[in-house]
Amino acid sequence: MKNKYLCNDMKICVGLSGGVDSSVAALLLKRQGFDVFAMYMQNWHDVEGTLHGECEWEEEKFIAEMVARKIGIPFYFVDLSEQYRKRVVDYMFDEYARGRTPNPDVLCNSEIKFDAFLDAARRLGADTVATGHYCRRSEVRDSDGSVRYGLLSGIDGNKDQSYFLCRLSQEQLACAMFPIGELTKPQVRSIAAEAGLPSADRKDSQGICFVGKVNLPVFLQQKLKSVEGDVVEVYRNYYDDNAKFNCDRELLDSCTDIHTLTDEQLDSLSAPPAYDDLNFETETYRARNHHRKKTRYKDNPYGKIVGRHGGAQFVTIGQRKGLAIGGHREPLFVISTDIGRNVIYVGEGAEHPGLLRRVLKIAGDEVHWICPENALAPGESLSVRVRIRYRQPLQKALLLRRGGALYVVFDKPQRSITAGQFAAWYADDGENAPELLGSGVICQ
Repeated sequence: MKNKYLCNDMKICVGLSGGVDSSVAALLLKRQGFDVFAMYMQNWHDVEGTLHGECEWEEEKFIAEMVARKIGIPFYFVDLSEQYRKRVVDYMFDEYARGRTPNPDVLCNSEIKFDAFLDAARRLGADTVATGHYCRRSEVRDSDGSVRYGLLSGIDGNKDQSYFLCRLSQEQLACAMFPIGELTKPQVRSIAAEAGLPSADRKDSQGICFVGKVNLPVFLQQKLKSVEGDVVEVYRNYYDDNAKFNCDRELLDSCTDIHTLTDEQLDSLSAPPAYDDLNFETETYRARNHHRKKTRYKDNPYGKIVGRHGGAQFVTIGQRKGLAIGGHREPLFVISTDIGRNVIYVGEGAEHPGLLRRVLKIAGDEVHWICPENALAPGESLSVRVRIRYRQPLQKALLLRRGGALYVVFDKPQRSITAGQFAAWYADDGENAPELLGSGVICQ
């Protein structure tokens, strides 16, 4: 493989996790003649809420050390659990407490792998850090000699991980290498098998980065209290008579130029229904023996209380597993949560109106551009392709900068737009391996 980097005498620290991707990254750099060493980071100690046998760090460390020995590179260990708890896990707890759904893997990359881990690698003499991410870095040298770095999708569209790196800065990309970005997963597996690496046949890790697969409610109950509340099913005819929903729909249907939408209209379009007008009155009735009085909810044409839950902060928009509510032809999906009243709202079917929206909003202080020179000025717009979750196919959209906020207006309605998640936008210049331009945290 042709070496794209100009200086082979640089010292590179590979973040070796025990998986096949980082193992092959280290192997390729060693073969290219770089001065390479490996470092395994431990970021989590607690086992509460984790599912036994998944991503246990002792086994991962053992495999990583075996890989380093096989390749013939030095191996080090660093404990970053304190930084990880403060900068990733505490953030995650805070977001769930607010009724938002964070993405800790994105924060792990920007706050740990290319920050705290990079600092630890530099103390051991490293010039740069390499990881096993399926993405690529580009460089553009300006006339004054300065370099601008870009983040490109990986060649393997099924494994592209650029989304998880959407918060990296120019300073972080300057010290980053992604040796397997131009390979497919089968090619990586093949290289590992031919080299006899102990990680060649290991399954990909799952769950929260460096924590592993978890029972999320149990994991979150370390800090968040479990309180029972109602699960309310919202019928589709609720939207037929909801003034805001119909006004928003008519506005989009009649709009021929998205640029003409006012800030107030964009705010309304980006806000999901609140459902606080959906209330249930009770009535008393006599039981069959006519002697005992009982209480029941009156029929409501717009919805029904269909179950109980253990805490609204433990579910996320679009979730359909774990609700334990039967009697429906199609699956129920979480369409909204009310943390203040501790209510979960659900809707039947993947095309339920409560799951679909075309506009999302990002607050100004949550907008991040990989290259700041690409940032939109107030009043400017940009045609892009966007994803709001990992592995979602890129969706055509228009970015609108209005004042301090950024709005994303999709060509087609999107399912399960979720507050706290990251929206990442890519250049709209072709279908193959586009450049990631920026990202932001979805407001609501």
